[in-house]
Formats: sequence, C-alpha cells, structure tokens
Amino acid sequence: MTIHSGQWVREDRAANSWPGLPFEVPAGVPAITVELAFDDTRGAILDLGCEGAAGWRGWSGGARRTFTIAPDWATPGYVPGDLESGLWHVVLGLHRVPVDGVDYRVSISFDPVAQPAPLASPPVPSRPPVRSLPCGAGLRWVPADFHSHTLHSDGALTVPELAALAVSRGLSALAVTDHNTVSHHAELADVGRQYGIALVPGQEVTTESGHANAFGDIGWIDFRRPATEWLSTVESRGGLLSVNHPLAADCSWRHPLPRRAPLAEIWHSTWLDPRWGGPLAWWQAWGREVTPIGGSDWHRSGSDAIPGTPTTWVAVDAAASGPDELGLAVLDGLRAGRTAVSAGLDAPVLLPVDGELVAVDADGALVLDAEGMRRSVRGSVCTLSAGAVGGSVLFGHDSAVLSICAAVSARP
Repeated sequence: MTIHSGQWVREDRAANSWPGLPFEVPAGVPAITVELAFDDTRGAILDLGCEGAAGWRGWSGGARRTFTIAPDWATPGYVPGDLESGLWHVVLGLHRVPVDGVDYRVSISFDPVAQPAPLASPPVPSRPPVRSLPCGAGLRWVPADFHSHTLHSDGALTVPELAALAVSRGLSALAVTDHNTVSHHAELADVGRQYGIALVPGQEVTTESGHANAFGDIGWIDFRRPATEWLSTVESRGGLLSVNHPLAADCSWRHPLPRRAPLAEIWHSTWLDPRWGGPLAWWQAWGREVTPIGGSDWHRSGSDAIPGTPTTWVAVDAAASGPDELGLAVLDGLRAGRTAVSAGLDAPVLLPVDGELVAVDADGALVLDAEGMRRSVRGSVCTLSAGAVGGSVLFGHDSAVLSICAAVSARP
C-alpha cells in the first residue's frame, strides 16, 4: 500500500490547484483502489481523480472519495482497462482550502476487489409525439438537451435511467456531459439504440473559473490546460466546444478566450426568471453570431430542471434515421448553426427557416433582432424577415424571453 498524507494550505492551492500524488504500479496487479480522507467540517472541498502511466483514467470531483480501476470494470467516472505498470498519479483538486489548511490522507492499494452487481435498467418508456415545426428544405427540427449528468460524475442516474427519462420527456437527442471524464462514452451508443434516442457524447470541462461542454467522441480534454487549448484541441479532433452557463453563480465563465467558441449555453436552468436580461446581455457582448444552445444541467430529481427545460431545437438532415445517424446529424446541425431554444417542448419558439424567422405559437409576442429592431407576431405561425445578421429573441407581453434562435444564415 502507498500512503500520502499531510496538509494542504492556501499557498499550495495558489501554486497548483491540481497536485498529483505519485505511486508506482507493478506489473500484473488485479486492481487499483484509492481512498481519500480529509476534514470537511470547516468548508474544505477536495476533488479526486486519477492519471495513469499511459493517460487520464477518470475523475470523481467531489462526488466520491474512493474509486477502483480494474481491467474489466471501474467505478463510474473511471475508465477500465489495462493497468499498465509505471508511475501513476492520484490527482487532487484543491477546490476549497480553509485559511488554516486542511489535513488529508490518500491510500492506494492493489488488492483484488469484487465487481459490484450491475444495476437493473428501466423499461423503454413510450415517447410523446415529436412536435412538427416549419423547417427548411431537406431538414427537420428535433428536440434536444445539451447538458446532463449521470453516476459517472455527480448525477444520480445511470446512463439507461437517464435515457429512459429523456425519452419519456419526448426528447430525440440528449448530450451526456459528465465532469472531466469520458468514462460514460462507452455506454452511449448501445443504450441509445436500446431506448431509441441519440445520446450525444459530451464532457463538461470543469474548473472554478468556468465550465465548457466539449461535444463529440473526441477523447478526454485536459481541464488543467488553458481554455484556449480546450478550443483548439476540440476543433482539431472534430468536436464542438460550448461555453456553459456563463452567468451561473460561482461557476460563471471567467476564462480568457479571445477567439470565440462556436456555441454558448445562453439558456441554462439557472435562468430562473425569463424577465432577467443578464443572459441576453452576455450574449450581446460575447457576440450574437455565436450559436445559442440550452441545457437543463440535469443531475437528480428535486434539485434541477428536468431534461428538456429548456429545449434546444436543431435542424437536422431529414433523412437521418436511428440514434447513430441522428447523433451525427445533430452535431452537423450545431456545426452549421441551425438552432432555436424554447422554454420547453411545447412552448412558443422562434425558428430560423430559409433566411426568414418563423414564430410558432407566439401570437402577440415581439421579435427583437441583433440591431434592436422589433416586429410583432400575429397568428399561430408568423413569418418575418430576418433583419440584422445575428441571433434573435422572442419576447412576451411582460418582456419575458420566450425563445432565442441562431442567426438565419448558417455558417459554411
């Protein structure tokens, strides 16, 4: 057994927020189990993760204080596989360190550990009919949610349980975006096929200065590097980066990012009152040419918005069929900037369609474009000229935001 113990103080956190505690793995060990102990009664928060000799193996954040990695299974959040011999590191996150420091103890053992019994998967639920919305030639709108969590980070549900919930809500696509890990990616395709939903591979690149979702099956993104590297790495691997909940309390976006990410989670479940103008002001300052998306940030019942609130509508290739094809088509739709966001699946929505704006179920509302021009909506389906280049907003009579949409001209 290897043991690291001592005290972290604020100078340690200032020097390196993610220290690595080394341990040597001999050849042929059956499992690696790590346990973290510290006093959290005075506000200390230490996160937990692991980097193998050959690369990143997973992250618990603050959700767990112990994990096991074995060749054929691992604690959720960690990647099973070959336990390569060599120098590994327990990676800690010094998220909150009290003024007088925090004592800690990390133990690493190599004893065999029995694999836990698998959790039962829920039955496939019935799906509400998908709303039919006006769309451009060769395209169709599908309802999606681009922010959710499972047991692979700090969520309460398994991947199958989350898929069943999303299907019961009427979603066609859901991005699964666990924190600083890709361990959930191995489940997504099979579970998506079983439940008939496109489970888009994602990861929430998570730091105290802001979070970003990286979409696509692109491998792990190192959250310890500058955000400019997140963007370039995601792009080089064919994925898409989105700035998450830019005005969400202590995890608001504060990273320097001179070149904008293509997507931004303008509508997040922390937008508790749609009359608040902060998210729109941020979008205006950041650049309304950035494609808006929305996310519930689902973790567990009773603490978060349910999947689909808000709903992001993505215009995808009408011929895309089956979860695998639809998942790729959704990423293509995001890449092309074909999005609209509404409060829910049946709520009023403003859609970019063939160079025009179409408001659906929004009689009496107002449309505001990127240059401040207002137009009134009349009827259950109202087509308006697009006006200025940039995203547009649909307002209710009380100035509450009903829907936002991307610029009508898709990116090449």
